[in-house]
Amino acid sequence: MHEIHVTFADGRSLACPFGTLVEVLTEHFGPVQGGLAAVKVNNEILPLSARIEVNAQVEPVSLESPEGMMIYRRSLGFLLAMAAQKLFPERKLYVGHSLSNSYYYTFLEGIPTSTDIEALNGEMKALVAADLPIVVHVMAYIEALNLFEKNGQTDTALLLEEWNDSKVPVNGCNGFADLYIEALVPRTGLLAVFDLIPYQEGFLLCFPGIGQGITLGAFEDSPIIFSVYNEYKKWGRIVGLHAVGYLNRIVRERTIKDCIKIEEAFHAKKISDIADAIYTKKDRVKMVLLAGPSSSGKTTTAKRLSLELKVLGIEPVAIGLDNYYVNTDKTPRDEQGEPDYECLEALDIPYFNQQLLDILNGEEVILPLYDFKTGRRREAGGRKIKMEPRTVLIIEGIHGLNPALTPQIDRDMQFKLYVSALTHLNLDDHNRIPTSDHRLLRRMVRDYQFRGTNAVTTIKMWPSVQRGERRYIFPFQNNADVAFNSALSYELSVLKFYAEPLLHSVKPNRPEYAEAVRLLSFLKNFAPIPPQYVPGQSILREFIGESEFKY
Repeated sequence: MHEIHVTFADGRSLACPFGTLVEVLTEHFGPVQGGLAAVKVNNEILPLSARIEVNAQVEPVSLESPEGMMIYRRSLGFLLAMAAQKLFPERKLYVGHSLSNSYYYTFLEGIPTSTDIEALNGEMKALVAADLPIVVHVMAYIEALNLFEKNGQTDTALLLEEWNDSKVPVNGCNGFADLYIEALVPRTGLLAVFDLIPYQEGFLLCFPGIGQGITLGAFEDSPIIFSVYNEYKKWGRIVGLHAVGYLNRIVRERTIKDCIKIEEAFHAKKISDIADAIYTKKDRVKMVLLAGPSSSGKTTTAKRLSLELKVLGIEPVAIGLDNYYVNTDKTPRDEQGEPDYECLEALDIPYFNQQLLDILNGEEVILPLYDFKTGRRREAGGRKIKMEPRTVLIIEGIHGLNPALTPQIDRDMQFKLYVSALTHLNLDDHNRIPTSDHRLLRRMVRDYQFRGTNAVTTIKMWPSVQRGERRYIFPFQNNADVAFNSALSYELSVLKFYAEPLLHSVKPNRPEYAEAVRLLSFLKNFAPIPPQYVPGQSILREFIGESEFKY
């Protein structure tokens, strides 16, 4: 048995036997703020039960880091599934979508009572108090398949039909087993901070927010977002597309083209419904403000909505907020002293509102044009526009839902639309697909296709993008009149075609390798769908190219 060498972040090196358990090395980290969630080994996040078989750089992953908090959330889901199987072995527990800092859960068999939820809460606390080890082990493929079928985890068993590995990794704890998707915390005792709250037809599993430490914040309801999510979840079950395994089966059965037509028609209907809602208020509404997080498909949504409005006799006129940036010498700075182009103060709000008032008063206005090369605005460089009786302004930008964007404009004259890729597809019974992963893959493909940006750069900047979303977009979701879900069940199978080569280009010596490996592991669950199946007006074309719209 040969030796391997482990190097720590402070430069210390240690000779260890081949196959040394990660947990054996944790004493060399010293105190880890918030506790130890996992370990990075050569920039790959691994559970403490993993073994090291090559020379490695090793560093801790704190529970309070963004990566650690995602591990904490997944581990809480595992803990809840474990408790549910013990208390309600005949009832199927399903993870739903995220809502504020929580996940929405339901039982397939009946609405949970307050007594059911209290029992789950008590059992989870008992498991935490027992401080049981959570260990990753491998099972033979057929053994794992039989186990999940026996336990009634049909979505998980179906997901395995896309796997070709002879060994299947499984998370195990006290006799409970679930498919290993990503690393979990090493022990149940680390999961003491959570809450279960009755909500709608199920309940919420509440957890700490990123950047809040290991503490629970107040739950902030988002009824509009929940309504859209819930509608799509129920629709997915009606058409037989609530989990990835069912999508893969449709691909294998060669009926995916029909599925794509149905989904795209559903999207078209929703956009048409939004246009109808605007039309019913045409005597008052003079502008549509459209906002959403990065890679939500806002631009295509605005273009498709404009077509639907034209069908109804309304003439949409687009105004880009990017042209109202202040000159770069006046751009606010963030905490690191870098220009903050995402904050509201990066826009010339008084000038923007004055132009809106002039337009609404029937005056002809010359729109500004911002030169991104020089970082300066030309106030007479854009189009001339004048409000006509049938005109509605379409204004797209991340601050569209923030009342501070249009303080001088009557709220009754505004129709606010929130757009996001609210992924309604699950991996399986207990493992959801984060909407942020969905949007990151969209952005990675788009940035490479149209901006010459590699995967490393996109992954590196993504945490900053998410911080901006949490600060400038998500707090204003409930200001929307309507929310539109731009996600398509089939699109991750198409994005896989483009994203996998980009992710394979990220090498192990890069810090971004951990995220690349995680996303590659995620994408292997999807059967590929040829890009030529995607219609020309699909929102997905905004990211993969060859759209019938011009951008």
